[in-house]
Amino acid sequence: MTARSLTALLCVGILSSGCSSLRPMLPDWTGTAGEPAEAEVLDSEALQVAAGEGVTDLDDSIAPHMQATARQAREKLDTSTGATSEADTPNDLWDRLRAGFALDHNADNPRVRQQLDWYRKHPAYIARVSERGRRYLHYIVNETEKRGLPGELALLPIVESAFDPFAYSHGRAAGLWQFIPSTGKYFGLTQSWWHDERRDVLAATDAALTYLDRLAKRFDGDYMLALAAYNSGGGTVSKAMRKNRQRNRPTDYWSLQLPRETREYVPKLLALAQIFDNPQAYGIELPTIEDQPFFDVVDTGGQIDLAQAAKLAGVSVDEIYLLNPSYNRWATSPSGPHRLLVPVDNSDRLRSGLAALDPAERVSWQHYKIASGDNLSTIARKFGTTTAVIREVNNLRGDFIRAGQQLLIPTATKGASSYALSESQRLAKTQARGGQRSNGTRIEHLVKPGDTFWDIARSHGVSVRAVAKWNNMAPGDPLIPGQRLVVWSNNATPATLASARDRAMVRRVGYRVRRGDSLTAIANRFSVNVSDIASWNKINTARYLQPGQSLVLYVDVRNSP
Repeated sequence: MTARSLTALLCVGILSSGCSSLRPMLPDWTGTAGEPAEAEVLDSEALQVAAGEGVTDLDDSIAPHMQATARQAREKLDTSTGATSEADTPNDLWDRLRAGFALDHNADNPRVRQQLDWYRKHPAYIARVSERGRRYLHYIVNETEKRGLPGELALLPIVESAFDPFAYSHGRAAGLWQFIPSTGKYFGLTQSWWHDERRDVLAATDAALTYLDRLAKRFDGDYMLALAAYNSGGGTVSKAMRKNRQRNRPTDYWSLQLPRETREYVPKLLALAQIFDNPQAYGIELPTIEDQPFFDVVDTGGQIDLAQAAKLAGVSVDEIYLLNPSYNRWATSPSGPHRLLVPVDNSDRLRSGLAALDPAERVSWQHYKIASGDNLSTIARKFGTTTAVIREVNNLRGDFIRAGQQLLIPTATKGASSYALSESQRLAKTQARGGQRSNGTRIEHLVKPGDTFWDIARSHGVSVRAVAKWNNMAPGDPLIPGQRLVVWSNNATPATLASARDRAMVRRVGYRVRRGDSLTAIANRFSVNVSDIASWNKINTARYLQPGQSLVLYVDVRNSP
């Protein structure tokens, strides 16, 4: 696994049974260079809510950005890869997992009993998440052992994401371990058009276990408190402990007054540990998982088309995506990491294929001659890429191009349908599926400066959550002018969807920064988003504004004073 200097990690916690909404787990931090200090991470009191557990229809809980073909991905995840009953192989991975158990999960506590009752009544859920975990569990168990952590922590992805690598919460948390963008960025989990390491099996596992280890040390080795802090923030737990000390009450986990989600979070993990420790006692049969690595890590030596890699390895493209869920597109990121996880039995075949592969066949390129009237945005839309990618590939310093100039555009070697689990294909399927679940009229809404989810939802008679879900987004995600959203409108006629009202109510405003101003203060004053101000003015949110600096704002006059 790539070595990383991660000081801490803040993930999201548990989706309570029956919980219908998720929210961001952290505020935007502004520490040095726009990043939070370690103390701010560990002291956070922001509630974190997970995407995965306690529900039978995960589409309702992992909605936005990476949900698009969650159904299709889940079919692959839930398909047995040669499973037999646990009794057929006594020395399997479950035995190794149990040997590492170190927590007291036999506590006679009503909160634990409540979770046990739910799991006992839903054996299919345990079987399903166990099958999903087959690809990842051996690696995670290995990592917990290497760090000397309790083996129970290897079961935490069940609580966080139900072992769905494409899990995405309404709080913008992604992956097996559920990271929000700001936390992932701070702790080195890069996010780009090509790649999102919040979903990277190796990097995210490393980060999550690092954070758990740090929390355990903070709370003097008490993993019950560490897990509670992993869910609700270290500051929340410390504050609850201080209140109990002031009242001369115990400060153990069971005695603390914590948020409801956190009060259920630790009992869910303990209940899972009880079941996996002795499944027969609960009438549950676990599928056998051999105590052998499922995947191997292959150095690709550079960018590679995922369909090409799948062909060389002799596996399906879907298998490549399920083991490498961090890749958003049809190829690995040109800037790395230059590696792929592939089933152990196919790794040597991939290495041999890569060694014999003509470098020109790694990624397909298309030559494009710039026509009069072209700009990078229109070219990017035409080829399904971004202006940043075109600039990077062609070593362009800005957006200036001239007619007759030749550009190289990276393109997929196969048709779009061959990359069914890529971000664009998941998005297309989610947008189409939205029509099956509503009686609305499909409308494509072109995002304009000043647009908000709330305005778009209200004008079409639908909910903010629905608009976000139809477009694989979270309600807190920024909207970018020029972005196209699909809305299944409940308004009577398509004519009402022309958004003339929006155009009439948005004004371009020039604003000169005053002494003491901040992006947050300006955003609040004009009822816009900080991210929008940064986008409109191409400024770095980590840098301070200077008095006298000129800004352009697109303000909805209905929302601003």
